[in-house]
Amino acid sequence: MNPSEERLCETPDLAGAYPRLSDEQIELLSRRGEKRPVQGGDVLVAEGRRDRDFLVVLSGKVAVIEGYATPRARMIRLHGPRRFLDELGLLTGQPSFVSMVAQEPGVVLAVPLYALHELVREEPDLGDLILRSFLARRELLIGDIIGFRIVGSRFSPDTRRLRELAARNRVPHTWIDLEEDSGAEELLRRLSVSAADTPVVIWQDTVLRNPSNAELARVAGLRRSGRDEAMCDVVVVGAGPAGLAAAVYGASEGLATVVVDATATGGQAATSSRIENYLGFPAGISGAELADRAAVQAKKFGADLNVPVEAVRLRWHDSDQIVHLDDGAQLRTRAVVIATGARYRRLDVPRLAEFEGTSVYYAATFMEAVFCGRQPVSVVGGGNSAGQATVFLARHAAQVRLIILHDDLNRDMSRYLVDRIERLPNVEVLCHTQVTELIGDDGRLHALSVRDTGTGERQEIPTTVLFTFIGAQPCTGWLASSIALDERGYVLTGAQVRTDAPQPAMLETSRSGVFAVGDVRSGSIKRVASAVGEGSMAVRLIHEHLARYGYAADRPRFGT
Repeated sequence: MNPSEERLCETPDLAGAYPRLSDEQIELLSRRGEKRPVQGGDVLVAEGRRDRDFLVVLSGKVAVIEGYATPRARMIRLHGPRRFLDELGLLTGQPSFVSMVAQEPGVVLAVPLYALHELVREEPDLGDLILRSFLARRELLIGDIIGFRIVGSRFSPDTRRLRELAARNRVPHTWIDLEEDSGAEELLRRLSVSAADTPVVIWQDTVLRNPSNAELARVAGLRRSGRDEAMCDVVVVGAGPAGLAAAVYGASEGLATVVVDATATGGQAATSSRIENYLGFPAGISGAELADRAAVQAKKFGADLNVPVEAVRLRWHDSDQIVHLDDGAQLRTRAVVIATGARYRRLDVPRLAEFEGTSVYYAATFMEAVFCGRQPVSVVGGGNSAGQATVFLARHAAQVRLIILHDDLNRDMSRYLVDRIERLPNVEVLCHTQVTELIGDDGRLHALSVRDTGTGERQEIPTTVLFTFIGAQPCTGWLASSIALDERGYVLTGAQVRTDAPQPAMLETSRSGVFAVGDVRSGSIKRVASAVGEGSMAVRLIHEHLARYGYAADRPRFGT
């Protein structure tokens, strides 16, 4: 096959990412869209475009090209008749990370996005097909090293911050490591950027020098719409499983719903490589895919999702709640759902801050796995998060040592994870062991000093990357004294609240109209399924709260 023939061969349907639509499905879409003739070379979607239609190829061929009209242009996909274009960003409001260019004369069907949303609500089978395809395509884009280019040193905390923002939000990007990539310095010279100005983010013709999270999020299409003082029915603070469940059920039941999260959708669950005990997914599901599906579902029903946006204060006026955000904006709402979850505690050892972000991590995803190839790795913690991380990292690291304070791995970890860990040949479990010192230099970890809590014996363990999952502390600092917390800082709800006023509802806090769900709630069960259940339950309680105060929830929703 010569190069020209190979160029015209369609991309195969990789893992269900590129299905062909049936005659019936095309007919359904045709009722909502219009047919457009195209010529070879026509740019149907330009890289960076946000406002675009859902396109179906009826005849001809369309190429997906990275860096179109630049010296680094490359075709990554080629699609023919009955295939639809684009990927997850179409549904989430992100810019296109590629260009889509007609390769020969043909016809495409263009369906406006609002019409697509209406159609998939009426035809769920078609909606499932498109969503599954878009999720798979996003994974392929990330694997193809497409999108933003982040140039910086692996030992720079700001590089780590930007990479984490992109990775946690599943934004396609390329990381160019100043320590390893021989072409990095030449790239910086061409851009007139000094090493002192790194990290930099390159997107099309824009170069951002050490941008803030908010700046990068705005370019990536993640940042909030700028709504200020808008009245809504419910503000959900935190977009983990509990918050996303509240968003889906709230928006689907007609509540004007806004969701904000300081980091990304999915919470800690999104950092799990595989959740295997979640109902309805016998083969397991990654935390990232679960979060993406829930976010798209919430947006489909009209919820307004914004990341990274942090709530910094909660106050109220009469019966309304006011959520203050880190950008100075305020959201006025009838009800609030606190779903901010909890973050892993930090090890109480000297020099920890010196290695955080370069050798010490609190999540085990593919981003962190890059640093573990053929390296000795240690994991501290005895719960399910530590177990999932151990199983995942064992596929990448030369050796993984799992360090626990007690002597029984079954005490806090699900049996299926224990069984897997015991079968892994490159995993060693160190029981009744405590980390006492981090050993290294220049931000690079070399070893751990550990102590046997039973015998007092000390030893050094070779470790270049350390992961810690040692219990959690609630993310409630922003609440200050606005609602009642327990002695550990978790939110008190329902019968836990001591009051002379009428007893709050089951998930309601000491403040009427403010509810707490998931890990942040005192006494909650720290599992994804229970968090989702609490998030959905909160919506029913919000309806009762709105009815009690005579609020109507059937007015038009913003964003629709």
